[in-house]
Amino acid sequence: MTIFSKIIAGQIPSYKIAENNRFYAFLDIFPLVKGHVLVIPKTEVDNLFDLGDDYLSEILVFARPIAKAIEQAFPCNRCGISVVGLEVPHAHVHLIPINSADDLNFTRGKLQPTPEELKDAQQKITALLA
Repeated sequence: MTIFSKIIAGQIPSYKIAENNRFYAFLDIFPLVKGHVLVIPKTEVDNLFDLGDDYLSEILVFARPIAKAIEQAFPCNRCGISVVGLEVPHAHVHLIPINSADDLNFTRGKLQPTPEELKDAQQKITALLA
């Protein structure tokens, strides 16, 4: 069971952004920038492109309103999307408010926000989804 499956199961706490029967979205607790969200399928598959066609197409439809909320909640040119998948063997998509391509550089140091800062980011995004 991956750390993401444990988050979905509620065994590990998370800053949930959205959820349906197939997907779960939550804040990255070590974000590249404030407002960095992870979108994961509830089925445990390592590689995004090993997901079934239905999951693969629906993940972007699920992510779209979250990306739009991120764009409204955090000053940015747009919400970038990245699939790296090297740190956790569970397919996932990163939604990140960006102003340049360098904002998607995963070799940079990550932020270490406080629980209060994470809660604030969560509330800003979820308020726009309501």
